[in-house]
Amino acid sequence: MEQKEAVVIVKNLVIGIGIPKICVSITGRTEEEIYNQAKKIKEERADIAEWRMDYCEKDFLFSKSKEIIGNIVEILDTIPVIATFRTKDEGGEQQIEQLCYIKLKKKLMMESRADLIDIELSTGEAIVKELIEYAHCYGKKVIVSNHDFHCTPSKTEIKERIDKMQKAGADIAKIAVMPKTGRDVLDLLEATMEVKKKEIRIPVITMAMGNLGKVSRISGEIFGSAVTFGSIGEPSAPGQIEIHCLKQMLDVLH
Repeated sequence: MEQKEAVVIVKNLVIGIGIPKICVSITGRTEEEIYNQAKKIKEERADIAEWRMDYCEKDFLFSKSKEIIGNIVEILDTIPVIATFRTKDEGGEQQIEQLCYIKLKKKLMMESRADLIDIELSTGEAIVKELIEYAHCYGKKVIVSNHDFHCTPSKTEIKERIDKMQKAGADIAKIAVMPKTGRDVLDLLEATMEVKKKEIRIPVITMAMGNLGKVSRISGEIFGSAVTFGSIGEPSAPGQIEIHCLKQMLDVLH
């Protein structure tokens, strides 16, 4: 039996039903670049902003993250903010030791005004669960994510990873893959549709990256992906579509 839509509400934004919400990443390396990008995101009326903290030096992050996120939130007003440190292994700008990663995440949960915190599934089941519980204690919602920049796992594996995210306590599950064939894209879309229909009780974000996967970035309303990542200027991941074009495509398919 098909279940009711699962939603997460952040700052009155309902994630999980209707047209996929558009998220744009902030990838500035300096405070000036960060704030200028945040202003553009507000001007272009994206639904969600993600601060990609891995674009900044780690020492800088530990000393300034609370202040910077506070300023981003002030600029964006009602637009929810995701705090993300994407590790090198999952397509990020730099690697980070696990203890440092955990410390940074807990600092964000405890001190910052971020609305959502991204935690990578590859951090390990026990640590992911611990961090989610910690986040929830401080009223933060958690996106548990997994990014495969080398290939597309089997449809069964994609579904199992999403299931692990839900069982860990994620508020939203996110998985991104790199397709090499059209069949890979279809596997991702089918896996998304199947988990949304039968197994998963939280919003799901999925995407196939690169040019081959662009169709997955516009078809979320059909197959069940709640959020799509667009770009303003330089994309933060391969295959992202410029926000104006993305809005038009989503409207056409709605």
